[in-house]
Amino acid sequence: MKFLYKKPRVTPPVEGRTGVMIVNLGTPEGTDYFSVRRYLSEFLSDQRVIESSPFIWQPILQGIVLAKRPFVSGENYARIWDREENASPLRVYTQRQAEKLAKRFKKDGVPVEWGMRYGKPSVSQALDRLMDQGCDRIISIPLYPQYSATTTATANDQLFRALMKRRYQPSVLTVPSFPDHPLFIKALENSVRETLQGLDFKPQRIVASFHGLPKTCVDKGDPYQKECYRTATALREALDLREEQMPVTFQSRFGPLEWIQPYTAPFVTDLPKQGITKIAVIMPGFISDCIETLDEIGNELREEFLEAGGEKFAMIPCLNDTDDSINLLEKLSRDALQGFHPSEG
Repeated sequence: MKFLYKKPRVTPPVEGRTGVMIVNLGTPEGTDYFSVRRYLSEFLSDQRVIESSPFIWQPILQGIVLAKRPFVSGENYARIWDREENASPLRVYTQRQAEKLAKRFKKDGVPVEWGMRYGKPSVSQALDRLMDQGCDRIISIPLYPQYSATTTATANDQLFRALMKRRYQPSVLTVPSFPDHPLFIKALENSVRETLQGLDFKPQRIVASFHGLPKTCVDKGDPYQKECYRTATALREALDLREEQMPVTFQSRFGPLEWIQPYTAPFVTDLPKQGITKIAVIMPGFISDCIETLDEIGNELREEFLEAGGEKFAMIPCLNDTDDSINLLEKLSRDALQGFHPSEG
């Protein structure tokens, strides 16, 4: 799948329309060394993600990290790669979400496009496509339920950088995070109930695993951890579960810094010692299944849990392109449309 970049528009659109853009993290274009290296280089060069001084970090990144990491990450991507689409699941699901959302807005004349913070199609390319369709007002939805400077903010940064290169700038409305939005929680509840109905066992625990974050980020004021607990609290209430029945953990540590705890892997592998041998894991920090859910949880954590004495392990899928997911995105979009068209939406 190739995406051709067009030069930024320098004249205002003629028609005057509102368009919706959904933005996800990004993914390499292939599982080979150089594709993964390009992606990791862009991702790990973002100072929102790695806050160390680039004068210290870049020699380390461009040296030992990118010399070895792409081989390991490439193997991980290969395990979950969508062979039929020849793309990562994250790209496949994000494109499908945009296409299904576009059908919901077809009669309203509101175009929908999608872009990635890292890799292709870029946020700038998605912006071009909307402006080429006459959009002078843009609604941008970062696909991160819980706000973090490392996710929501950097997605917005990339949009603003694209705008800085344009002589004519459309009006932009960025949608905030939605950690306990009723439709988000309902979608998660439905996903849990549907998955559990299909299992041949009853989990003793449903572990809610969110992507981790360096503790220093939270200390500096990042609200991510609090918003994760807002999601977990609302989901427990919807499922009528106690806190001990759905504990919160954090995955995907990287580097030597202390991250917010408890860490998912050691927490889960310690459960069999407590007599907890049948579990399910849900990842409410991800809208779409990706390498962190399908491989890190679905493959690596599963193996570690079973090796530690676990008997049954189930992964509850992300919302992906289900009807519940599109209902949420449509509601977020229509609410945002009110900001541009108070009498519409």
